[in-house]
Amino acid sequence: MKRFGFAKFMLIFGLMFIYLPMLILVIYSFNASKLVTVWGGWSIKWYTGLLDNTQLMGSVVRSLEIACYTAIAAVALGTLAAFVLTRVTRFKGRTLFGGLVTAPLVMPEVITGLSLLLLFVAMAQLIGWPQERGIVTIWIAHTTFCAAYVAVVVSARLRELDLSIEEAAMDLGAKPFKVFFLITIPMIAPSLAAGGMMSFALSLDDLVLASFVSGPGSTTLPMEVFSAVRLGVKPEINAVASLILLAVSLVTFLVWYFGRKAEANRKRAIQEAMDQTANESWQQPPRAATA
Repeated sequence: MKRFGFAKFMLIFGLMFIYLPMLILVIYSFNASKLVTVWGGWSIKWYTGLLDNTQLMGSVVRSLEIACYTAIAAVALGTLAAFVLTRVTRFKGRTLFGGLVTAPLVMPEVITGLSLLLLFVAMAQLIGWPQERGIVTIWIAHTTFCAAYVAVVVSARLRELDLSIEEAAMDLGAKPFKVFFLITIPMIAPSLAAGGMMSFALSLDDLVLASFVSGPGSTTLPMEVFSAVRLGVKPEINAVASLILLAVSLVTFLVWYFGRKAEANRKRAIQEAMDQTANESWQQPPRAATA
């Protein structure tokens, strides 16, 4: 009989600490009572009622839109920054550049939000843009700190890559642009996916930055939830949160499944290539010795 040790206890406790509140939230999203803390039986009326709550659904769509834009921009900028940090080893200001890239990781969001607000106000006075704060300003603010997370994740992957593969491709005549898209990108694809998912989650969850740089008519889901919580949690909030949990879980599973499948296919192709090379070397007749 296996002993129930302290490590296993801490593992179970940690999982319960993380996922038990989510499970309770999902259960109470089917609560028939208008009082969130009082159980009144099972019902799906709060899910069907979401279609009538245009303000809440509008904030959900707006948050998902901003999160998608942020993930795309953060992956692009973070990947470029990671390449500069890992492949361009010597240039003036490299240490300063690395510090600027990773600064949003340790910068308080209040300071970042206030500085971006002052920047947008100054730009509006000088060049007339942005005329009003909204989705674009929130997207820029989210991209500034999400790109730092992507840069760290992609940099770690780039440092582990075998440069001989890229060098061999260039020796065979491939252009650097072609090597980047056909060899480097597939090898760092898992880190790009991880950085994109992290950026999406951080943008969807952000409240502080959006509160500083948003304007009328650009309320995000965290802002809507925060304003509703001060007056009491509405049952519709539980339903929306449950749907987001379901969507995020489904996307995470699909990314894991296809990533695992792609990695297995890559290892199989490498093994087949190695076996084919070994067979050709065994079948090749020995060269005759020259005098």
